[in-house]
Amino acid sequence: MFLGRIRRSPADEVELVAWREGGDLLSLAGMRAGDDPVALLGEYGLDRLTDEVNRLWAGARELLHESSVVFEPPVATCTKICCLALNYVAHAEESGLEVPPEPVLFFKPPSALTGHNRPVTAPARTKHLEHEVELAVVVGSTVRDLPAERWREAVAGYTVINDMTARDLQLANIARNAPWDQAKGFDTFAPAGPYLATVDEVPDPQNLELTLEVDGEVRQRANTKQMVFGIPELVADLSDGMTLLPGDLVATGTIAGIAPLKEGDVMRATVQGVGTLINRVDFRSA
Repeated sequence: MFLGRIRRSPADEVELVAWREGGDLLSLAGMRAGDDPVALLGEYGLDRLTDEVNRLWAGARELLHESSVVFEPPVATCTKICCLALNYVAHAEESGLEVPPEPVLFFKPPSALTGHNRPVTAPARTKHLEHEVELAVVVGSTVRDLPAERWREAVAGYTVINDMTARDLQLANIARNAPWDQAKGFDTFAPAGPYLATVDEVPDPQNLELTLEVDGEVRQRANTKQMVFGIPELVADLSDGMTLLPGDLVATGTIAGIAPLKEGDVMRATVQGVGTLINRVDFRSA
């Protein structure tokens, strides 16, 4: 099942929808849990929710289309976006860095989130913006100190995230041994979506092709099986002493092929079986 959050127009309230291949969207406005896919899954459970959504599809008189709605991020509540650095060997090599012996974590604020088909806006202070396609794990339950073999207990589903980076600001901060979170955390620097793909849609998250195209040119392509630290190890490491909450996102790291973007570029970030996230690049002038 693919669950999303949309507005019928920019002024409308956020609405929860289910998606089926072909672009049709079914409104789930009558169901409990408001506009929160993670809360809906928690309340119904996947099997019961699937049955209920199938029943609604069978009797649907009105369907929406992706082209006619405004997308919001696929999580309604997110306390943190946990991001993994250098989690693919080829990306570490292209960055001139060594593969870390243990996961390297940084955070993006929830205010960085934006949705599918929404612009990514670079602030005037940066002139060098780069894309980073990633698989994101959507946390579905409150967990802490979760062992690796129980990692699935934490997962509501998956989505696509594009870890936008002001590379000039990041490299300047690295050069003076300063934190570089700001270069990753500007508004719109965490586009995510279009949907939350539930776990039944992604039986093996460690064997998914990742691609990123800019105006039709493929810049990034690899497979999640190439992760240095897999999802079980990441969930165990992150939850060791830190509580993960429903709606939190774990961005599992990008692949080789990062490159600069220019004004008006259209990025298509795809994770096999999860979705294609499209965003246009805008640079603010001073």
